[in-house]
Amino acid sequence: MAPEKENNGLDNYTFSIEGAEHFCEIPEEGNRKKEQSSPDRDVKNKLAYCVTDVPPWYLCIILGTQHYLTAFGGIIAIPLILSRALCLEHDSLTQSHLISTIFFVSGICTLLQVTFGVRLPILQGGTFTFLTPSLAVLSMPEWRCPAWTHNASLVNTSSPEYIEVWQSRIRELQGSIMVASCFQIVVGFSGLIGLFMKFIGPLTIAPTISLIGLSLYDSAGNDAGKHWGIASMTIALIVLFSQYLRHIPVPIPTYNRTKKFHTSKVYIFQILPVLLGITLSWLVCYILTEYNVFPSDSRHYGHFARTDLKGDVLAQAPWFRFPYPGQWGVPTVSLAGVFGILAGVISSMVESVGDYHACARLSGAPPPPKHAINRGVGIEGIGCLLAGAWGTGNGTTSYSENVGALGITKVGSRMVIVASGILMVIMGMFGKVGAIFTTIPAPVIGGMFLVMFGVISAAGVANLQYADMNSSRNLFIFGFSMFSALVIPNWINKNPKAIETGVIELDQVLLVLLTTSMFVGGFFGFILDNTIPGSKKERGIIAWNEAHHEDSDETLESGEVYDLPFNINSRFFSAPWVRYIPFCPKPKASQHQQTIVGNDSGLSKENRSVEQSDHTQFSINTQF
Repeated sequence: MAPEKENNGLDNYTFSIEGAEHFCEIPEEGNRKKEQSSPDRDVKNKLAYCVTDVPPWYLCIILGTQHYLTAFGGIIAIPLILSRALCLEHDSLTQSHLISTIFFVSGICTLLQVTFGVRLPILQGGTFTFLTPSLAVLSMPEWRCPAWTHNASLVNTSSPEYIEVWQSRIRELQGSIMVASCFQIVVGFSGLIGLFMKFIGPLTIAPTISLIGLSLYDSAGNDAGKHWGIASMTIALIVLFSQYLRHIPVPIPTYNRTKKFHTSKVYIFQILPVLLGITLSWLVCYILTEYNVFPSDSRHYGHFARTDLKGDVLAQAPWFRFPYPGQWGVPTVSLAGVFGILAGVISSMVESVGDYHACARLSGAPPPPKHAINRGVGIEGIGCLLAGAWGTGNGTTSYSENVGALGITKVGSRMVIVASGILMVIMGMFGKVGAIFTTIPAPVIGGMFLVMFGVISAAGVANLQYADMNSSRNLFIFGFSMFSALVIPNWINKNPKAIETGVIELDQVLLVLLTTSMFVGGFFGFILDNTIPGSKKERGIIAWNEAHHEDSDETLESGEVYDLPFNINSRFFSAPWVRYIPFCPKPKASQHQQTIVGNDSGLSKENRSVEQSDHTQFSINTQF
């Protein structure tokens, strides 16, 4: 009987696992010695597969599909939001191409990250941190959509004039993202990320992340307002599944060689609440459309809840389409765009470092060492470069939603994420898949946005738990940063000609930065937090470092997880001087040196024997 059977009467949190020998423990945060714990706690902390384990191929495919579906809500939201600013509001076919492209690139970046980056089971996908500055760039006077592109009857999607309108805008985003991503590549592979993190604390991160969600309220309101009934239903379903029903398991028919056909209880509502909510609302809209409950006249309220408004896109979309770099033309670069995207790059880097540590803990791995973090950030920069070259209109980053899914599924194997990356690449090449997502009615998307952007805002505020919020200093910094980030962009948008320095390029840079709320809030938070006197404990730096910046020793287990694949370490990085390269693992000591270090560290005889075993997974007891 698997250990999970004793926990709430469930076979497993996801699927039946053949044999209990796979289970290993999740390390307790901040605890480096094994503590006495109850049997229930031990069972709860068991992993079906650790980061270095390889589950059966069918389980990799099934759980990889689950990670793909968990991320799809956030990934498809980005092209749908950008489409309005790119003048693609009435061009569903091009929207489907953007969705396919971002899935394709996200798959490639996931494979790069798991193989050569931080090497943890962490999915890569589009990032909302790039969305706010991108919309600020496209809101500049020279990039605002012509009035005729908002009229469906005047838009001829095949005309050269219209194609140039939207392609010129996405090329502008491409160039800005590609240049800004070079900064992330340099910061990652040079090891400068450690220097940046010394000056960035909770009072900088909280307003920056919170304002990503708050600044997108207009997009959410526009889509939800097209039919508040459908939007409210979508919200109610997502809240019902994710909050009220998340602990209720659902029997699912499964099969394995031991039990043959049987039912295994799965926390389906906790795993896929967004997907289930959207699908059910979408189905209701389809039924109401078939019975003509929604008006067919676009002038009447509720028309945009119909599912047949983009019915021709499925017929027009090709079955197979291979996205390629430069598919929209040669990217263009502007100074204003680069500086705007840089604000998103910095936010993405800091957020990813926290994701790495959370992912390591949930997948049964030791905390990531500096060289792995440097590689991870550098590979994310390469991912943003590829996303810009392919023309997604966005970058890539680590997905926190999928990090959380590791704790739900109890499967921390990186091979599952490899399967998910391959699946995203394959799905990105099927044009019909992207076309299906564009037919989701706008009110359904709006309801999803209301929940999603609200959670993003709350996730930013959650960083304040590390700081002393009884301090008047911290209350002032956070309050002023947040309020200024709402006031200044709003005033600049209403008075775009107020900035006139006499240098056009400088005017454009200031216009983009001052209309990007996350930059304004993060800038004030950073400056005030580092200049106003305050202790590290008061600022939350000590608690923040303990939670996110904990370094790990170069242990045998750490090497198994974070060393480069294909024996690259011993082949190319065995020289002593390699230790000075920030993104390379340190050369392993000789067996004699390891024995001495092991004896000096006070490891028990039992733990040393475990350390010398040839098991593919490791025991957390030897590390903590």
